[in-house]
Amino acid sequence: MQQCFVIPVYNHPHYIEALVAHLEQFQKPIILVNDGSDAACTQLLHTIAAKNSLVELVEHHHNQGKGQAVITGLRHAHKLGFSHALQLDSDGQHDWQDVAKFLQISQQHPDAMVIGQPVFDESVPKKRLYGRYATHIWVWINSLSFDIKDSMCGFRVYPLASTIKVLDSAKFQPRMGFDSEILVRLKWANVPFINVPTKVIYPEDGISHYHVWRDNLGMSKAHAKLLGGMLIRLPKLLAQKVKG
Repeated sequence: MQQCFVIPVYNHPHYIEALVAHLEQFQKPIILVNDGSDAACTQLLHTIAAKNSLVELVEHHHNQGKGQAVITGLRHAHKLGFSHALQLDSDGQHDWQDVAKFLQISQQHPDAMVIGQPVFDESVPKKRLYGRYATHIWVWINSLSFDIKDSMCGFRVYPLASTIKVLDSAKFQPRMGFDSEILVRLKWANVPFINVPTKVIYPEDGISHYHVWRDNLGMSKAHAKLLGGMLIRLPKLLAQKVKG
């Protein structure tokens, strides 16, 4: 097993230095994907990469969306020969103390998709919290399974061999819809899932790039496409459930 980290970054300068410093203890390569950040954040990422031998910086010349940034990072990790990639967001929401736990669980279950199951505190905006439930319902319908407890948490470990096969099989939403879509398609491919409870906060100086109309439309398109795909695959998915 060869593990690495993949971190998409788009104008998130507040926590990225501290996050990289925390990850150094694991002595695993850190792939930062600069998704067309502004000049100040881009310069910060170049400075981090220049002074840290574990960091490799991959860049988009313009913003393409979080989903595409993750895809770029995963494909780059696979190209470099890594078997697993732990994705962390760079906005300070995740509990970095759980990184070791995620890596260990992935080592114990190398075929599994390890995903964060958020435990929110009082800082979570209620609109965001309630909106997640609508996505959960669509994910459960489209996957014909309750194995995916939360499809929107950006703290997860991808088994790259199976993930790249799935990425090659379809065109994905490049923005927020990707997080849910990739999990449903991995479930269709019969990849096992392990849900790991982890604390998630919304820091006071946190930066969100969630665009209500654009991203909700993208997610709706993703769910509609998945629903059609589920119906086409229905006999196969039902057979998998019987065997399982």
